[in-house]
Amino acid sequence: MTTTRTAGTAGANLITQILMWVLPVLLLGFYVIPLLGVVSWSVTQPVTGLGNYARIVEGGDISSVFLRTLRISLISTVATVLIGYCLSYYWVMGSRLRQTILEICIFIPFWISVLVRAFGWLVILRDNGLANGFLMATHLISEPLGTGRNEFAVIVGMVHFMVPFSVFPMATVMRKIDRRILLAAHGLGASPAVVFRKIFLPLSLPGVFAAFVMVLVFSVGFFVTPAILGGGRVVMVAEAVFVQMFQTTNWGLGAAMSVVLLALIGAVVAAAYRLLGVRSFVD
Repeated sequence: MTTTRTAGTAGANLITQILMWVLPVLLLGFYVIPLLGVVSWSVTQPVTGLGNYARIVEGGDISSVFLRTLRISLISTVATVLIGYCLSYYWVMGSRLRQTILEICIFIPFWISVLVRAFGWLVILRDNGLANGFLMATHLISEPLGTGRNEFAVIVGMVHFMVPFSVFPMATVMRKIDRRILLAAHGLGASPAVVFRKIFLPLSLPGVFAAFVMVLVFSVGFFVTPAILGGGRVVMVAEAVFVQMFQTTNWGLGAAMSVVLLALIGAVVAAAYRLLGVRSFVD
């Protein structure tokens, strides 16, 4: 039996050693090499040089696409994190019945395609949609609000899609907060508002940061939801890259936009890391 155990341990160590060599190679092949190819296209197509990057930074339509993407992404991310924080709090701290109801509400969206959800919001928000129809039928408004095929519709669709993704990191951190600390604060006379503001909220901020970064990265790369709910009026970077690559066949400009978007994501994440003071929680 000892010999068998030793052989099993040796086999496990061998597999571990193989994976340590294979995984970096796979990472290099699947991520690094394609990224280098995109960077190469950005400086070689259609001619060698930095002309594609100059076109991006010199202003015009492409610059407005980037600014629009950052604006919509930040608004969507903030709204998503706020809604997700409330849901996470009630999911973790609520009664068993409330937790069950919230679990159903959180998990059901994962069973519905993003395409179906986008068309659902289009039916609700368009000028002759359900929302305007209800408001006009109840005489709350006299004409449609114009909530479809604009930035408002895109933000609503993006927030609806991303709220479940924001809940999990925040709920995970909240579940790790020691309830005895909260009970001790209550026992010492602190009001529920003070306990939340001075104890619970600071301890849950690492989850907020994780949700913020994850949702922001999702937001800047959205394609289906802005394309449907924006109706061609709200073009974001992902859709613009698709147009450059597959409709105008301007591979160099599309690649340059992808590289700039990747750099902007890195810069925004680094700024959020610094502003939210995550180092203090890690240390």
